[in-house]
Amino acid sequence: MLRLNWDTLDNIVVQPDLVIICDHSVLDKAGCKGVPDMVVEILSPSTSRYDRNLKFHTYKKVGIKEFWIIDPEDNTLAVHLLKDGEYITHPYTNEETAPVHILEGCTIDLSEVFY
Repeated sequence: MLRLNWDTLDNIVVQPDLVIICDHSVLDKAGCKGVPDMVVEILSPSTSRYDRNLKFHTYKKVGIKEFWIIDPEDNTLAVHLLKDGEYITHPYTNEETAPVHILEGCTIDLSEVFY
């Protein structure tokens, strides 16, 4: 569980599918108290609108550096990288390799994700 903006009245709680946290000082017994480095959401018919809209804007607002949306229906990945307060989107297909920008040298072969 992520408790974003935990130190303000605008406390936002979300449960992404996958989270990468490089700074362990934001972890406590209840989860993450602050902003993780990367979040991955895997779309399903029941969460697609929520993930693409509300979570997208929430993650941008709180400053999550890298936000991935995996669409298993279309076998696509949208990588959103935060630059100057806005997300720059990089689309990938199931035949490509996607770099994990927050982890230098790490890449994901999408043909192994979408099979």
